[in-house]
Amino acid sequence: MSEIKQNGMSIIVPFLNEEEGIHLFCEKIDEYAGRVDFDLEIIFVDDGSTDRSVEMLKEYEFKNIISSKIVRLSKNYGSHAAIRAGLTKAGYDICTWLGSDLQEPFELLEQSYKMIVQDSCDAVYVEKKSVEVSFFNRLFSKIYSGLMRRFAVKSYSSSGISTIVFNRKIKDHLNGNIEANSSIMLQIMNAGFRYQLISLEYGKRAAGSSKWTLSKKIKLFIDSFVAFSFMPVRLISIMGILIFMTGILFGIISIVLKCTDPGRLVGIYVLICVFGLGFGITNISLGIIAEYLWRAYDAARKRPVFIISDVVDLKEKC
Repeated sequence: MSEIKQNGMSIIVPFLNEEEGIHLFCEKIDEYAGRVDFDLEIIFVDDGSTDRSVEMLKEYEFKNIISSKIVRLSKNYGSHAAIRAGLTKAGYDICTWLGSDLQEPFELLEQSYKMIVQDSCDAVYVEKKSVEVSFFNRLFSKIYSGLMRRFAVKSYSSSGISTIVFNRKIKDHLNGNIEANSSIMLQIMNAGFRYQLISLEYGKRAAGSSKWTLSKKIKLFIDSFVAFSFMPVRLISIMGILIFMTGILFGIISIVLKCTDPGRLVGIYVLICVFGLGFGITNISLGIIAEYLWRAYDAARKRPVFIISDVVDLKEKC
């Protein structure tokens, strides 16, 4: 294992076919590195690019970046997997990730670094104060954020978190618990480390087109719920109970109608009663089975039951 270095920050930059803007990103981050009083290490992670992005990175000569690497993946695994791959090669205690499209403001690096070095927190969540996006993207973000806060991670921001800066404790936790089909942001939030929230203005994409497609958004949505919430499983039981109660209700209605008016046809009510009771019992049974499967799945992932953040020896204080 490489030696962990202090007084600096490792920045993971996952990219996919970014030849139009990767050179500009290198210029901007190198210029910024010359203005801060701590070292910056850049770890580029090629997530299966088929253009000249890698060649352009090899040709660029950094002046102020203390260290730069390129980690090439065998194929396109997705940005979260790419960040995890880059994190295993990070040399500094404090780490984060940035997109190569220059949407994130670089000042988040200096602000977050100071907050973590002063030992006021283990992580800094960077919230988007405002960003010009389409109505569909804004709607998806609001729905996703709301559902995450309600059913998965209570600390998730209503405006969405796209970047987290964190210290060595979280870095070691992530490298020791690499989860497939999961969200690295939710994994950090779910761990319960001390954090602070800052809100910054995000910009437009500097060049090229976004690789954040609808299919990737849907996959993130599903992965987030499956990995961090039992609500989809519990929903089966809830639906079963509601259908079952509906069957009982129509059963009572059919009995009352038949008693008050013996000649009245109540076949439709009886049919709804039978279907409601039948489908209700079926869904309740599926819900019980799903609860057991969820617990088996949760145990198979071998997530830590608890995470020790700090150990204080009280004898040293006496």
